[in-house]
Amino acid sequence: MSSRRQLANAIRALSMDAVQQAQSGHPGAPMGMADIAEVLWNDFLRHNPANPHWPDRDRFVLSNGHGSMLIYSLLHLSGYDVPMDALRNFRQLESGTPGHPEVGDTPGVETTTGPLGQGLANAVGMALAERILAGQFNRPGHTLVDHHTYCFLGDGCLMEGISHEACSLAGTLGLGKLIGIYDDNGISIDGKVRGWFTDNTPARFRAYGWHVVEEVDGHDAEAIRAAIEQARAVTDRPSLICAKTTIGFGAPNVCGTHGVHGAPLGDDEIQASREFLGWAHGPFEIPDDIYEGWDARARGSAAEVEWRETLAAYREAHPELAADFERRMAGELPEHFAEHARAFIEKAQAEGRDDASRKHSQAVLNGFGPHLPELVGGSADLTGSNNTWWADCTAVSAEDADGNYLFYGVREFGMTAIMNGLALHGGIIPYGGTFLVFSDYARNAVRMAALMGVRSILVYTHDSIGLGEDGPTHQPIEQLPSLRLIPNLDVWRPCDLTETAVAWQASLERTDGPSALALSRQKLPHQPRQDDEIDAIRRGGYVLREPGAVPEAIVMASGSEVGMAVAAAEALEARGHAVRVVSVPCLERFLAQPADYREAVLPASVQARVAVEAAASDSWRALVGSESGLVGLRHFGASAPGDTVYEHMGLTTEAVVAALEQQLAN
Repeated sequence: MSSRRQLANAIRALSMDAVQQAQSGHPGAPMGMADIAEVLWNDFLRHNPANPHWPDRDRFVLSNGHGSMLIYSLLHLSGYDVPMDALRNFRQLESGTPGHPEVGDTPGVETTTGPLGQGLANAVGMALAERILAGQFNRPGHTLVDHHTYCFLGDGCLMEGISHEACSLAGTLGLGKLIGIYDDNGISIDGKVRGWFTDNTPARFRAYGWHVVEEVDGHDAEAIRAAIEQARAVTDRPSLICAKTTIGFGAPNVCGTHGVHGAPLGDDEIQASREFLGWAHGPFEIPDDIYEGWDARARGSAAEVEWRETLAAYREAHPELAADFERRMAGELPEHFAEHARAFIEKAQAEGRDDASRKHSQAVLNGFGPHLPELVGGSADLTGSNNTWWADCTAVSAEDADGNYLFYGVREFGMTAIMNGLALHGGIIPYGGTFLVFSDYARNAVRMAALMGVRSILVYTHDSIGLGEDGPTHQPIEQLPSLRLIPNLDVWRPCDLTETAVAWQASLERTDGPSALALSRQKLPHQPRQDDEIDAIRRGGYVLREPGAVPEAIVMASGSEVGMAVAAAEALEARGHAVRVVSVPCLERFLAQPADYREAVLPASVQARVAVEAAASDSWRALVGSESGLVGLRHFGASAPGDTVYEHMGLTTEAVVAALEQQLAN
């Protein structure tokens, strides 16, 4: 049987060989953390390489994702479908081993990491999902949900502010099955971190309410094992293991320096490393006894079989709960949800209620929520303003995990990244609220949600200058077009209750990416529609109001400006002009429609076009075709009642009428 050090050295060898072959990458972290990884994966991690998605597996997150060869080596050695050719082609196109770990690209990778600190926040979300699901499903004598989340993190993760947001909340919520292992090597890209990072990390985490294991020798297998056992024994709070390591351990001339952080070692240093480590094997060569020491397939299969026996007993004792658990983990909505949603939407259209779309959103939650036990909401300290709480909400706390609502506190970035972790874990559809203007705080986590294709719903209220008196610091101008630039993000801006309900339904049914709902503070008028127009809302853009004659002009809008567009069309109709009104609640969905549908809504023969929206207008340029057809904002807002700000900024029905008349005159 190979020694533990030789098993770890396989990681070091593969990492330095792959980085050298690619002529780019980060060998230092994998070489430094190899001993920790060997103990965790061989002695503790509960996983099955033959089925990377079985529900009760432990989750492993490499938050310092630049060290991606660590996880690729672990997956390859332990028996996942990550062949040696994938390692040989590290960082190459479609290799399955991209420069940073990407969920969906590599079997066994639980989340996309690289932007430092976000993997740690995702891990908090995963541990939180485990705790919520355990609270919702476990019953006396039947423990269906019971696994740990392990997260490797580095100095850079802890320097990023998101680490404070997420770890503070994790301590407050007492996430006892979350174990972070801190690679305390004292080095980052610029050199020794003591010039810019002198935090007392153990004291910091104790202040968060974490259990901390200090001064662990990250190259001593027995010390590492003892530290992990100690962390696992503490179940009422998360644990941080502070492991002292040498970056690039095994590279005799550059270890412990920033030179080994993010560049190939070079042939000479790799040869010196092989000699230093006693690794007498060629590049990408792993002897059989090393593979045998790493192979996790048999014990992983046994662990899953044991859990499936637990599931079978649970199914017999609690058949309805078991069916619901399996449905939720498969990402499927309840069988009759679409029927409930349709009935709600038809009733909403018939009632025709005027209100703020943030209040419409709450009404939708009250209508949809009772049929969606997987829905877990929250807000970044704006619950009453975002209207994200509905009648059957129960708060998740350290004392009671059987809830469906999270008070995230003022943590927009942390909230969004934690939501990503909740969604990635499975069994939960998260939504979280803040003001639209504060989406900027969370932007990189929104981007990561879109990149990973997770099903999360971002509720952004106070979506325009219509919020009024709070003034320009809180009035979003550039956020709508900015969010629309993110690929794979659906941005919905509904104009009334019907559109809001359709937006929620479409977001809940979407399984390949996140959705953002931009909702108003001010009251919006209900719009009359025919049944086919209700169905067309899902297409992102549709004809809301057709004139009595062939249209001479088209005015298009989203959200709160749809009412303004209708008023402008009516004013021009009184002057003898036929104007079609097109509501575009989701520009991304409309642009993705077949060309014939888009032509039917916006016929090329109608050249007179105006788009109006209380935001920077760039999103609409391609649909309008001329600068004079854009009625939007070019400046920050002002502090005054909403109607006054609209008038002050020149965003009025009269301005839309004038723009349409100019288009008609051309």
